Amino acid sequence: MGRYLLRRLGFALLLVLVVSSASLLLTHLAPGDITSDQALALDPAALARLRAELGLDRPLAVQYLSWLGGVVRLDFGRSLLYARPVSTLISERALNTAVLAIAALMLATAIGLPLGVYSGSRSRGAGRSVVRVLSILALSVPPLIGSLALVFLAARTGWLPVGGMTSAAGINLSWAQWLADLARHIPIPALALALPLAATLERLQSQAIEKATREPFVAASRARGLTQAQAVVRHAWPVSLRSVLGLYGVMIGTLFSGSFVVEVVTSWPGLGRLMYDALKARDLYLVAGCAASGAFFLAAGTWIADVLLALADPRVRSQEAP
Repeated sequence: MGRYLLRRLGFALLLVLVVSSASLLLTHLAPGDITSDQALALDPAALARLRAELGLDRPLAVQYLSWLGGVVRLDFGRSLLYARPVSTLISERALNTAVLAIAALMLATAIGLPLGVYSGSRSRGAGRSVVRVLSILALSVPPLIGSLALVFLAARTGWLPVGGMTSAAGINLSWAQWLADLARHIPIPALALALPLAATLERLQSQAIEKATREPFVAASRARGLTQAQAVVRHAWPVSLRSVLGLYGVMIGTLFSGSFVVEVVTSWPGLGRLMYDALKARDLYLVAGCAASGAFFLAAGTWIADVLLALADPRVRSQEAP
């Protein structure tokens, strides 16, 4: 198991390096740079001085090797847009994204898994049909439409704030008041993220439960006197978790790396919004830093899922045995 986890950790580090390097190189190769918007206001000599000050006049290979040397020391450079260290910007926004991601993950799990167990353990019935229809509907609606619909609902009803992480007076609030303010702002973006994931979990869990309930050991447990619900919970559900845990790795990585659409529509100051601003401004070091953080979270989520899978399924550990 140790070699298995070390190999997965090595793959995760390689993924972070490849994704961040590709993001920096592609941003550099795209036409224009962060000084393009000032080209009309500055004369050529002033524009050349500005590009030299920002280090953009250096050859691509020199810029890349300089950036790579900094990455080894966990220094992702300085944002050309915000004039601040990239690592500082990412750590600030990553915390905001983590708050939203944890809320969305808990919500998706609380909705998706129980409904999946319910629909998968029944062969027919109105409840099963309703769950399936709702899941297909949630999967069919694009994230942009879903986010806009929730924001529209909040605006029309006035039940919840339509955007932002806290209100404008949040900086002057006490901790308890700030947490209460955050709790009012988080449901809309969390629901926008959680509903499609809950539907995905429901579909996957339902199919896994259907397959597991056909296993002979589940039938044997019924023969020993267990009820249908007891057999599902004690024997079928643990077996069905293998495929679900695999999806959790991708979900964790996706949520913690930020969502362009949801964070922009709901004005949530997270990594997705930061990446969007960096791409608009052609801030190549900030783009590379955001991409590296996204790849890191994706790799970390996959690694955590691998650990859970290895702990839950002895067949994974046995495959790694010499």
